[in-house]
Amino acid sequence: MALHTKDQIFNLLSEIPDPEIPVINIIELGILQDVKWDGSLCTIVITPTYSGCPAMKVIEDDIKIKLKEIGITNVKIELVYSPAWTTDWISDAAKEKLRAYGIAPPDHSSIDKGVLMGKSRELKCPQCGSKNTEMISQFGSTACKALYRCLDCKEPFDYFKCI
Repeated sequence: MALHTKDQIFNLLSEIPDPEIPVINIIELGILQDVKWDGSLCTIVITPTYSGCPAMKVIEDDIKIKLKEIGITNVKIELVYSPAWTTDWISDAAKEKLRAYGIAPPDHSSIDKGVLMGKSRELKCPQCGSKNTEMISQFGSTACKALYRCLDCKEPFDYFKCI
């Protein structure tokens, strides 16, 4: 059996969408960290977006299915929690995909502690671009998103929280 290169496997796994946000893949989201070979054992190293993310089991299964398509059946999924995943790992291209999909992407840095001081984030509506928005709930369609509303176009939208 010929071993596939790390680049080939990364390219293949880039076809796996995030189960909760199908417009971006697991590489763009920053989940896939490494591919390692030890003989015929292929170890895929991934970092969960947060320790309780319900999508991780689906992602692990999707990785195994995708690798099986090219004949790799001896697969180990290694979850690493340190360093902890951060929204800073989301590529700029993925942030633009989120915006086009109707989700306000995270800011460029996860170092905003304003929410601890009761300060509201100034977000642009992904629908109309207005900054006249308000948070409706700290929790949106998934735990990693907050629910906002645009006061100009009146559309609700998710904001991918900085972590």
